[in-house]
Formats: sequence, structure tokens, C-alpha cells
Amino acid sequence: MLRFTSIVRLAAVFSMLLAAMGAASAQDYPNRPIRFVVGYPAGGTTDILARIIGQYMSDRLGQPVIIENKPGAGNNIGTEFVVRAPADGYTMLLVNPANAINTTLYEKLSFNFTNDIAPVGGLMRVPNVMEVNPAVPAKTVPEFIAYVRANPGKVNLASSGAGTSVHMSGELFKMMVGVNMQHIPYRGSAPMLIDLISGQVQVTFDNMPSSIQHVREGKLRALAVTTAARSPALPDVPVVAEFVPGYEASAWFGIGVPKGTPAAIIERLNREINSGLADPKVRDKLVDLGGMLMGGTPADFGKVVVEETEKWAKVVKFSGAKPD
Repeated sequence: MLRFTSIVRLAAVFSMLLAAMGAASAQDYPNRPIRFVVGYPAGGTTDILARIIGQYMSDRLGQPVIIENKPGAGNNIGTEFVVRAPADGYTMLLVNPANAINTTLYEKLSFNFTNDIAPVGGLMRVPNVMEVNPAVPAKTVPEFIAYVRANPGKVNLASSGAGTSVHMSGELFKMMVGVNMQHIPYRGSAPMLIDLISGQVQVTFDNMPSSIQHVREGKLRALAVTTAARSPALPDVPVVAEFVPGYEASAWFGIGVPKGTPAAIIERLNREINSGLADPKVRDKLVDLGGMLMGGTPADFGKVVVEETEKWAKVVKFSGAKPD
């Protein structure tokens, strides 16, 4: 029977071996393709952003970064896939506001996002855009509020899914203004925008990147942006807070990996994120989409996740929102 001291020594040796193995794997990382999981269908903001930064990282890392769209359950299917993946740096998650919102929105999840996903780095923040089908007669936020009140039960609020920032931005508006609209969730921004443009639904608070071109082309009418300040991408569009004092919301995006991923790999990925955000070609694409670049350390992005989780918990509880 081994003595206690012997067991301790064996455990220490085993830990050293594991650390050495992790260091060795980090040194030749990456040596095969990397999965980049997006919890929504192709065509939405998360997908557009993932493809821009994914292509840059692929060029820098010398391995394909393959975008895998895994929509469903308000982003939870894609998130759980990454949580359950090996912590080896070969599976990344496009983190978005739904990850923070779902912590409160869903009573039972098979994972704890803030504990099970390690932050790698922030990518960008974007305003959401309060936009309507051109057939809606309202051309300003006050006119829209009056229109909803004059048409009870007839205005549908579309979102890219229950618990997304698109949904919760609308719920925050309803809460602060005191109007009632029927929430119609979709499986991503792309199918939502098809119905909004065709007039099946009347209003949304969509992430700017996925709908800004439709606004520029006149297919949708932007009434306001949701951030505290106007967006350089739509400088003539006012902010919601000009009409609803205190209103503020924004979508934010970053990258996470399974908990336990070696620190050296996280640091490598973080360097490539910051390098990409500094690259003029990448930066210009993101800014054109309305993005305000984030960057920073893994700890910086982790702080954003915690703060946003706490903020939206209050809105979810107040609104009584439930997943569809």
C-alpha cells in the first residue's frame, strides 16, 4: 500500500506531465482545421462577423477556420456543442448577447456559460436598429408609439430568436414605453428580415450588420438606433433615447473556447483577434457594418460578459420573457 507522501508525489508528477503535454500541444498549435461555431443560420450578424474574422484568422494561423452554423434553442445548441467539445483550441464559439441573456431567460440549462466557456477576446459592439417595413406609416419613434397604441394587437415585433439582443431590445422598449406588441421569433436574422421586408411583420430591433444594407437600399425604414450615441454608419438616424429617456442597448460579440483550453492557446488566439481588429481591411469591413471595435485581453472580454449578464437579467425578470 502506497504511503500518503508517495501518492502526493505521484499526483504532482502527473500534474507536471499534463502541463508538459499542454505546453507541447500549444507549441505546434494549430496543426489541423479549427471549427468556429455560430449559433444562428447563415446570413445574420453573427455569421457575417464570424466569416470576416474567421478568414483573417485562417490566413494568420495557416489552417482553415471552418464556420459551422448550429442554430436552435436561442443559440443554446451551438453553445452546448462548444461546451462539450475537447478543450484543445480546435473549437471556438462566436459569443453574442444571447449567451448572457439566456442565463436568466432559461430556467434549466445543461451548462453554465460563465463557468464553462473561457473568454478569448472581444470583437465589436454594434447598435441595434429600430426599423420598420416601409408600409408602416410611422416615420419617427413618437409616430410609431402612437401607431401601436392606435392599432392594439396588430403590430408584430420580430426578432432573430427568443432571448437575443434583438428580442430583448424590443422588450426593453415595450417596458419603458408601455406599449404592447406581439413577439414573433425567428431562427436567425435572415428569415426574420425576409418577412419584415415582405410586410409579414412590422418592426424589429435588428443588429445593424445584418440589416444596414436593406436600410440603405430603402427596403426598410430606420427609426432609431439603440445605443446612447448616434452611429457613424447611420449618422442621420436618431437614438431611441432622444424620445425614450434612459433607453440603451447594444449587441456585442467575441470569441470563447471550452473551459480548460490551455492558456497559451487562448493567448495565441487573442493575439490574432487583436491583430485582425488592427488590420485596415478587417477594421474597415467591421466599421462599415456599424461596429465599434473592442479588442483587449481575455479578462477584458470576460468582464463584459459578466456585466452584460447582470444587466439583461433585470430586463428578463421585469418583462417575464420566456423562451419559445
